[in-house]
Amino acid sequence: MTEEKTAPTSGSILVVGGGISGLTTTLEAAEVGYEVFLVEKNPYLGGRVSQLNQYFPKLCPPTCGLEINFRRIKDNPNIHAFTLAEIEKIEGAPGNYSVTIRLQPRYVNENCTCCGACAEACETEIANEFNFGMNKTKAAYLPFEMAFPARYVLAPEIIGTEDAQRCKDACKYDAIDLEMAPKSITLQVGAVVWATGWEPYDATKIDNLGFGQYENVITNMMMERMASPSGPTGGKILRPSDNGAPESVAFVQCAGSRDENHLPYCSYICCMASLKQATYVRERYPDAKIYIFYIDIRSPGQRYEKFYQKVKEDENIFLIKGKVAEVVEDPATKKITVTAENAVTGEKMHQEADLVVLATGMQPTAASLKLPADLQVTEDGFLLNDFAKGGMFAAGCAVKPADVVTSNQSATGMALKAIQTLVRR
Repeated sequence: MTEEKTAPTSGSILVVGGGISGLTTTLEAAEVGYEVFLVEKNPYLGGRVSQLNQYFPKLCPPTCGLEINFRRIKDNPNIHAFTLAEIEKIEGAPGNYSVTIRLQPRYVNENCTCCGACAEACETEIANEFNFGMNKTKAAYLPFEMAFPARYVLAPEIIGTEDAQRCKDACKYDAIDLEMAPKSITLQVGAVVWATGWEPYDATKIDNLGFGQYENVITNMMMERMASPSGPTGGKILRPSDNGAPESVAFVQCAGSRDENHLPYCSYICCMASLKQATYVRERYPDAKIYIFYIDIRSPGQRYEKFYQKVKEDENIFLIKGKVAEVVEDPATKKITVTAENAVTGEKMHQEADLVVLATGMQPTAASLKLPADLQVTEDGFLLNDFAKGGMFAAGCAVKPADVVTSNQSATGMALKAIQTLVRR
């Protein structure tokens, strides 16, 4: 005799993480009629994709896809989005979870029109985290130009100071609320999808590659922000040491990936990211020389392989099969010498470059942040889906390194799994 299944307490779905996977999961479930609660720890939705200059497969800017998704979220009454929010606790079983969410104050309410008066009045500057600290922003700020929700944020550092009061006094719309405080809310949901995404691996841990020691060694995500029209340099790719145009750029693949001392796995998309960024440089500086040091070029699928072949044909792009041993700066010129052994010729190379870009790997957020739920996690921090148990699922880069297309496919599948949990209980 089979056990009779009871109806769930809640027909709602919780999605944790507002990056591309979380947005896709949310929209797929909400647009077929399910109530979805979307929780994001940052003050904006969009995740890592929002920080890119262009993304595959069409090499379009993030505004292209995110703008449509944000409008769909705004227009859908089934979606309830919480930013500056994190999960404190989850209790219960598939079909019946009680979730406690901690909401941090934004100090700006829904009256905000993004006029920018608070930022003009604010005197304090803080490191711009969205641009990986490459520039500063006012402590009253819009995270990025098309941030959603379209609302400014006051940095906690200025609360209780004269600067905060200046921001409040400058606002004509009574949008600054300095009395906002942290609070917790409890929701009942039937299924949870963890779309907690990824973080760039901390390049300062890779001692031999010079990040943090030499100004002209940057990471691939810093390159994305630098190349973006909304980035710290307005889309100009410049040497950080002197804001000069680089005549040569070296890309170092597998910076921290495929390395037992750092990330033992391949991060899947780093090769394609560097090939893409090589085109950024070539578009801006037609005479620049580009050197890509790699272990193996991984270009999965016909579309990526075609892109790789096109880049290979560029006479100013040199692909060198060889793992980089070290990078060293010339203190006088700030040029960087990349040392590697060419695996094809056996020759030890010393290649000088104006700018070095480290293709740092993708590390799952769960590697550094313990999630408050009964989840199976690999030793590298990736979440394992237990479909037999059901109720909680993981999507996108929380499961494995992935590009946008693969993340969206994963997210669509997990939206379906979450729905199945509700209808089968």
